[in-house]
Amino acid sequence: MLTFNDLVILFYFNFAVNKHSPLMSKLTSTLAALGLFATITCQAKTIESPTPPLPFVVIPQNNAAIMGRKQVPILCYHQIRDWKSTDSKVSKDYIIPPAAFRSHMKILAQQGYHTILPDQLYDYLTKGTPLPSKPIMLTFDDTDKDQFDIARPEMKKYGFKGVFFIMTVSIGKVKHYMSSEQIKQLSDEGNVIASHTWNHSNFKKLSTAKDWEIQLDKPTKKLEEITGKPVKYFAFPFGVWNEANLPQLHKRGFKLAFQLAEKRDANDPLMTVRRILDSGYWSDKALLNSIEHSF
Repeated sequence: MLTFNDLVILFYFNFAVNKHSPLMSKLTSTLAALGLFATITCQAKTIESPTPPLPFVVIPQNNAAIMGRKQVPILCYHQIRDWKSTDSKVSKDYIIPPAAFRSHMKILAQQGYHTILPDQLYDYLTKGTPLPSKPIMLTFDDTDKDQFDIARPEMKKYGFKGVFFIMTVSIGKVKHYMSSEQIKQLSDEGNVIASHTWNHSNFKKLSTAKDWEIQLDKPTKKLEEITGKPVKYFAFPFGVWNEANLPQLHKRGFKLAFQLAEKRDANDPLMTVRRILDSGYWSDKALLNSIEHSF
């Protein structure tokens, strides 16, 4: 037996093809008298094909103008803790003792530096929007809890804000990594939360759709759920990148991506923004000298 929905579809098909036939005219009149014609036409609308979503469009940028603007000093931090006897010399480049970090924050404030955030940097690079005097950006990679416990209160002393690049695999799972609540607090206090992949995978080795889903799409969604804000910025694990994969960042709407001290890509400077590590080996004077001469 035909259901009511079957009749609706059958009627709609025949109405579209034979709407001027005597039989269809009579059937239409009968259904209208029963108050069903409006229902049929409304239901018929639901079988129309939906409008396909618009593709993401990359806005062309004047790369020559971006390359021509003076680079803003950007410092990068990882662990903030005292060195151990087991730390190698290379490891110590990524570990700054708390006393050195505090001293470096103090000297930056005394020298009149003002921290900026990625939206300001983007507007400066793409539109020439003015920045405050002596701009500097402070960035933190890998979700280490030291950054919340030590860097956050020290930065607050001087009104500094920072950018925290989060790898989501470790959130709340290991005691020396930040929790979701701490990440949200950083965001609520005016710092920027940004992406650093799921598990610190080498960007150059990502190739499949599944790779991009795991390392970019899902982490972005998770961080947006935690903060309630869009995630628009990315840092390459190990500072490693390749030109072939940069379109994947554009495709997902990232505005800037941050590497380490390698040369920028003149064809895509927004996706290869430079940073330097603030070394625990540096005195205050060495830090200021590196800031002046590295950018």
